[in-house]
Amino acid sequence: MITSQQIKELRDKTGVSMSACKKALEEAGGDMEKALAVLQRESARSAEKKADRMLGAGVVEAYVHNNKKVGVLLELMCETDFVSGNEEFRALAKDIAMHIAATGANELQELLSQNYIKLPSLTIKELLNQAIQKFGEKVEISKFTRYSLS
Repeated sequence: MITSQQIKELRDKTGVSMSACKKALEEAGGDMEKALAVLQRESARSAEKKADRMLGAGVVEAYVHNNKKVGVLLELMCETDFVSGNEEFRALAKDIAMHIAATGANELQELLSQNYIKLPSLTIKELLNQAIQKFGEKVEISKFTRYSLS
């Protein structure tokens, strides 16, 4: 039997809806690691379904490291102003910008394949897939620039 504590723990880890967490835990027989894999698979499917949607909103995030020697400008796009105004969406943009500053990624494909520094079990692409599942909209990094003093 799946407990509400297990569902809450999985939701806290992923930010995905309670019902999706419950379904993943049930499919995984209560195993947290297997449930995470189920959610990753489902988020990839969700991203595929939304791939053709139009991006009409988003945010520009600026991050400058404390040493003032590295900075990033990132454009994270979504479908609606409703999602772009969401604090979790804005936090995602900031986290990705900080990741770029820390890793030195310069090209989008390179960035998407990198393991996310805050949660190395996920790539940036998988992080975006989770965001698509969470927000119910297509979410995409449209462009970014990393600045660095030599």
